[in-house]
Amino acid sequence: MKNNLLSEKLIYTGESQTPTHLHLCTYNASEIQEVTGKTFQEISSSLNNDRINWLQVHGMRNTETIREICSYFEIDFLILQDILNADHPTKIEEHDNYIVLILKIFSPALKTEEDGMDELNQQQVCIILGTNFVLTFLENETDFFDEVSAALRNDVLKIRNRQSDYLLSVLLNSVIGNYMVMISDIDNALEDLEEELLTVSEGNDIGIQIQSLRRQYMLMKKSILPLKEQYIKLLRGESSLMHKVNRAFFNDVNDHLQFVLQTIEICRETLSSLVDLYISNNDLRMNDIMKRLTIVSTIFIPLTFLVGVWGMNFKFMPELDWKYGYWFAWLLMVVIGMIVYAFFRKKKWN
Repeated sequence: MKNNLLSEKLIYTGESQTPTHLHLCTYNASEIQEVTGKTFQEISSSLNNDRINWLQVHGMRNTETIREICSYFEIDFLILQDILNADHPTKIEEHDNYIVLILKIFSPALKTEEDGMDELNQQQVCIILGTNFVLTFLENETDFFDEVSAALRNDVLKIRNRQSDYLLSVLLNSVIGNYMVMISDIDNALEDLEEELLTVSEGNDIGIQIQSLRRQYMLMKKSILPLKEQYIKLLRGESSLMHKVNRAFFNDVNDHLQFVLQTIEICRETLSSLVDLYISNNDLRMNDIMKRLTIVSTIFIPLTFLVGVWGMNFKFMPELDWKYGYWFAWLLMVVIGMIVYAFFRKKKWN
């Protein structure tokens, strides 16, 4: 891995092909203004220090535009590198003049053609909170925060009267809401699988479904679990950017986060029990197959004995010269086979 502290070159490490474009929303209690552009120069003149400025950046391909934005808002170079690192772990970090949050958001599972498994589509979102600005960096073109934009236009719950950290709490609530939906879908799918396994289904794809859900679970766990410790920085931090009047909204987001974390723990237990149940069902099916094969073998043991006796090459064997010997042998073998089978039926071994 290359030492990023020894290079000024900026490289976007993700796979998104979305061209970089910007959407700026500046607002105060009385009015709101929105502008869009492909470069920072196109929208920079609309920035207003007397208002709250929410700048949405979609697409990370134009690293020079990302650099200009971070330079204008005095964002540290290391944070700039973190923004462009699509695989950066989840984190919340406080600085003197801003707070950085790097999170992941997920979209509904898409089935891959290679192995038939469902995969989650994941993208990174970086949110930076300042005194009078909020920056959001998204890898792809998405309507994820459109509901928040609509709320600002309509001034829902007097949202434009509040400080920038309230906007952060609303954005965080959208991200945690995404987690709640996705982890609940996994939980419901696990419950359906558990019910299917308890019916001892003959479905051959149950193992693939379990593995697919396990991969989705692990992907979400990797992104969400760090928030358990990181979010405390927001709740207990002494940053001047976090106003006491908005503390209740961040507590509400924390309640949602706790629900997600509890559901993750439930999914972990369910996955573990499903794997055990799947293995047990396979063992039961294997035992059933072996039992049937054993019954068939047991039925043919006395028949094989009789055939072996009559197949010996002794000169004097009374049955060989008997007119009805052949039919008697068949009758005897059928009767013995039926007696053995009836015995197993009585013992309920089949």
